[in-house]
Amino acid sequence: MKPLDRISVDPAICHGQACIRGTRIPAWMIIQFVANGDSVDRVLAAYPSIVREDVQACLAYAAELAREHDLPVEAAP
Repeated sequence: MKPLDRISVDPAICHGQACIRGTRIPAWMIIQFVANGDSVDRVLAAYPSIVREDVQACLAYAAELAREHDLPVEAAP
């Protein structure tokens, strides 16, 4: 299974937000936890219905989104 195969988008689930397949856990939430410094182990402890590969899939999803969109970032002084 490819990492992005673990992510699904269904208009009937979480208003069409990208979620971990088979759950109602939005990918953005997992990405935010990791971005805030939570370890993968801590995320897995908080969400026992997911596995390490699901967290990695969320990060792969974020990487694909970043590749497709340019966000304005201030230049370093």
